[in-house]
Amino acid sequence: MIRRPRRTLLVLAVLLLASSAAVYAQPQAQELNLKIDGVGTVSAPLQIVLVLTLLSFVPAALVMMTSFTRIAIVFHFLRQAIGTQEMPSNQMVVGLTLFLTAFIMAPVADRINTLAVQPAIAGKMDVMQALEAGSPPLREFMLRQTRQADLALFVDLARLPKPNTASDLPMRVVIPAYAISELKTGFQMGFFLFVPFLLIDLIVSTTLLSMGMLQLPPAMISLPFKVLLFVMIDGWNLIVGSVVRSFS
Repeated sequence: MIRRPRRTLLVLAVLLLASSAAVYAQPQAQELNLKIDGVGTVSAPLQIVLVLTLLSFVPAALVMMTSFTRIAIVFHFLRQAIGTQEMPSNQMVVGLTLFLTAFIMAPVADRINTLAVQPAIAGKMDVMQALEAGSPPLREFMLRQTRQADLALFVDLARLPKPNTASDLPMRVVIPAYAISELKTGFQMGFFLFVPFLLIDLIVSTTLLSMGMLQLPPAMISLPFKVLLFVMIDGWNLIVGSVVRSFS
C-alpha cells in the first residue's frame, strides 16, 4: 500500500524531467515580438521622454492655469480669519481644492479631450497638432477670468503688436496675465471674508477692555463666537458656492 504512491511519484517526476528536457532541447525558442506604436508620427520612446519631462511642469500648470490658485487663496484667508490654526488641516484644504478644481475644469477638459486627445490617440494628428488643437478651450477659460489691464501689461512687456482680439494672444502672454489676475481676485475675496470675523474680534476686545480683563487673550473668547457664526450661516456652502460661481 505504501510502495504504490512512491512508484506513482517517481513516474510523475520522470515524466516532468523528460518534458522539460524536450523543451530545452528545441533548437530555437519562440521569440516574443513586441511592437510599441507611438501617437502620431512620434515614436513611443521619444514620447515617453517628453512625457517624463513635462511631468515636472504639471504642478506649476495645475496651480497657474486652472482655478486652483483662487480657491487655495480663499481657503487660506478663511482659516486665518476664523483663527483655527490647523483646522481644517492642510491635507483637507488641498484635497477639497483639488476636487473643486476638477469640478470647475471638467467642461474644459471634456473639450480638450474631444478636440485633441482622442484624435491624437486615433493617429489623426501628431503631438504638436494636438497641443495646438487643445489650447483654445484652455485659453478661452483663462481669458474670461483675466483683466484687460493684466493682458495689456504683458503685451507691453513682450513688445508684441496690439492684437485684433484677445484670442490672438500667445499662451506666454495669457498664462502670466491670468496668474496675477487670479492672485488679485483671490486676495479680494479673502479681504471680504476677513471683515465679519474682524468685527467679532473688535467687539470682543472692546468688551474685555471695558470689563478690565486685560490679561485674558481676546482670541480665546472670540474663537467660539466666530466658529458659531460660521456654522449658523452654513459658511462652507456659501463660500464654496460663491467661489465656483465666480468662474461662470
